[in-house]
Amino acid sequence: MTTTTPLVDPRVIGLAHYAGRALLQQVLDRHGMAFEQSVTLRLAAIADGPVGREQLVDGVTEALRTGAGEVHGVLDELLAAGLLAPDGEAEVRITDAGRELYATTSAATAPITARIYDGIPEEDLAVTGRVLTLLTERYGTELATLTR
Repeated sequence: MTTTTPLVDPRVIGLAHYAGRALLQQVLDRHGMAFEQSVTLRLAAIADGPVGREQLVDGVTEALRTGAGEVHGVLDELLAAGLLAPDGEAEVRITDAGRELYATTSAATAPITARIYDGIPEEDLAVTGRVLTLLTERYGTELATLTR
């Protein structure tokens, strides 16, 4: 029996996404962290310094295609947990505890990611990256059209 490689379609993309997210959630669960919190904390961690609360909300909203109200709730959770702290009236900054948690979860996922990507030719990764970036842009355009 011969199997053919499936063409990329929403199902293939979804299966890959949910497989990766399930793996990540296993790591995050060990630290009492939700996926949305992880995405938000990452954006604060990679910022050069304090980041505007609205800028952070916009970044998470764009990344997760979720509502701003939900993201404000996630920010409040991270502030209450001491992983983020206010910095002035409109900015937040990652705390030492937040930076440590981000580093810990990143370190835990790095070897898993390395094993998953091991042996995939760079050319294949480049093509996949281009296609997924284009699809993300097109999905975003369609979503914007539907939500007007």
